[in-house]
Amino acid sequence: MSAEKTDKTEFERSPSHFGDRITADGSGGWPVEPGRYRLVVSRACPWANRSMIARRLLGLESALSLAVADPIQDERSWRFTLDPDGRDPVLGIRYLAEAYAAREPGYTGGVSVPAVVDVPSGKLVTNDYLRLPAELATEWAGLHREGAPDLYPAPLRAEIEEVSDAVFRDVNNGVYMCGFARRQATYDRAFTALFDRLDALSERLATRRYLVGDSVTVADIALFVTLVRFDAVYHGHFKCNRSKLTEMPVLWAYARDLFQTPGFGDTVDFDHVKRHYYVVHAEVNPSGIVPAGPDLSGWTAPHGREALGGSPFGDGTPPGPPPQDERVPPLG
Repeated sequence: MSAEKTDKTEFERSPSHFGDRITADGSGGWPVEPGRYRLVVSRACPWANRSMIARRLLGLESALSLAVADPIQDERSWRFTLDPDGRDPVLGIRYLAEAYAAREPGYTGGVSVPAVVDVPSGKLVTNDYLRLPAELATEWAGLHREGAPDLYPAPLRAEIEEVSDAVFRDVNNGVYMCGFARRQATYDRAFTALFDRLDALSERLATRRYLVGDSVTVADIALFVTLVRFDAVYHGHFKCNRSKLTEMPVLWAYARDLFQTPGFGDTVDFDHVKRHYYVVHAEVNPSGIVPAGPDLSGWTAPHGREALGGSPFGDGTPPGPPPQDERVPPLG
């Protein structure tokens, strides 16, 4: 999750401070190498979830290892208390902040996920949450599994970027604008933009299975990570309550379609999601009470979206099951 800050009236998402690129040719000093880097995530975080989905769909599990932080942060932010002795077993650190400090001594800014860390040096390479999925799809192509989908096809990139920009501004970021608003007018603007955009996306997806083209792209990944958290968190916690996802028929079917696609739902841990938002955001939920709902059983219900045509993996194939140590609990 990117560093966030609020003042008395507006929510502002801080840009990624470390934007280095890991490239196939190593031109920026960070070459793609299997096993060299570690992707640090929180299963609670929608921005990290994007990279987790892309990594799964592309079959990069053995090339880019995964570290999962505790969904509950403390004053030093993301921590590895889920691991034995409270240390990441590969990086040997207790806090992601240690990799930030190794990269920039004295760094005092936000500590965010996803973060890619260089294992040999222990230094953070990048926390560019917006660009990382597309770069996994392009720069890491030499390490993709056989049958991996093309998540960022060259002929569709302009349209993908146009759709993704709107999704980011009004939906991904829009729910935070609602949740952290400190003035009614600020909230009202964000609320209106959010649901206007969701209505437009519903109209777009009423006649097509995916946002751009006939298969899954990074644009679908971007929208999914907010939709999958919508009823569990954003509808109540962030006051995005005109409609639940389950009350928006097209988007609800679309989200179920993606959730049931290998690589999507098998990255989602609703327990981590709810505990993070309701416990960490004390200014929004001072009691720290984590709600028992919603009912999650609907996520596995038939969606009927196959009738619209298209195929999630294009000419490719689905990924295999997640590694044993990366599996999330079944829906309960």
